[in-house]
Amino acid sequence: MDDVASTGAQAVALAFANQVAYCQSNGANVTARIVAALGALLDDADAGPLLARIRDWPGAPLADGLPLRTAGALHSLHLTGREPALAAIYAGELADDVRIVRDAVRRQGAALLPWLDGPPQTNEAGRSSNFIAGMLWLAAQGLPARFECFEIGSSAGINLMIDRYRYDLGGIIVGPEQPVIAFAPEWRGPPPPPGPIAIASLKGCDVAPVDLADPEQALRLRAYIWPEHAVRFARLEAAIAAARRRPPDLVAMRAADFVEKQLARPQAAGTTRVLMHSIVWQYLPEDEKRRITEAMEAAGRSATGDRALAWIALEANRELLHHGLTVRYWPGGEEPRLIAAAHAHGAWIDWRG
Repeated sequence: MDDVASTGAQAVALAFANQVAYCQSNGANVTARIVAALGALLDDADAGPLLARIRDWPGAPLADGLPLRTAGALHSLHLTGREPALAAIYAGELADDVRIVRDAVRRQGAALLPWLDGPPQTNEAGRSSNFIAGMLWLAAQGLPARFECFEIGSSAGINLMIDRYRYDLGGIIVGPEQPVIAFAPEWRGPPPPPGPIAIASLKGCDVAPVDLADPEQALRLRAYIWPEHAVRFARLEAAIAAARRRPPDLVAMRAADFVEKQLARPQAAGTTRVLMHSIVWQYLPEDEKRRITEAMEAAGRSATGDRALAWIALEANRELLHHGLTVRYWPGGEEPRLIAAAHAHGAWIDWRG
């Protein structure tokens, strides 16, 4: 599907089909089964209010993450044991997926409708390996290796704790000796540039920040984890514990307002100020995208070698069915450059930097 902004009934069907392919390409066959079963029910007029609202979706279903909103809703039923029949699918057993899912959404449809009201909370610690790889690459381009980081779409702020994590990126080690979480994604291609980097600050925003201390909000994050990737549950628990010890610096704010505010702050000499985000851009309204881009480009025109600016984005590529890691920097690297392809949740990085 080339146009993620497409709307209408055909766009809904294509969004579910594309999400099935995306899940399969990223080793998430159980989630693919759930999404495929939901897709098969799109024309079932008796499947209940959840499917009726999905069929009549007014926005762009792929850009809105509609299939994943719905998959999270179904996963929540499984995690809470409210629909025991779903266990067969989540266990990877042979089952009548369409019938099981149809029964579940007919019984629970009204209760599941709120899951469609907002985008998936897909904040995943494993994606932060890409941010660190991007910073190593930027330092190798001659930018100051001390980074002032600000993130949009931070959700629970899990990736605002990257200074507490340790990374093995193709043999290049970054991070503390006693980390909250250690990451060693399968590395494809040559290693990233070696060299020390430092995180001077980390601050983020979200329109609806998730409080990890709230059990219900923590359950919502668990429901959005693809169940095939068991390591992600352990990572989330470690991140929850770390956030309770020292909460990440996270504010409730719209992305464009936040970016403009951060760029207006004084910048210390010898630093690179970096905007970073992962699986956020598709959810932003066009006016916010424009404001962010214009603000970054305007600030970039004033950037210097001693006070540099960079933009690290890890976003879905619906044609490759993986994520793309792109970087821009000022001065000197104004055009976006793809430096890696990556697994949706950090299992591997294919380095192209």
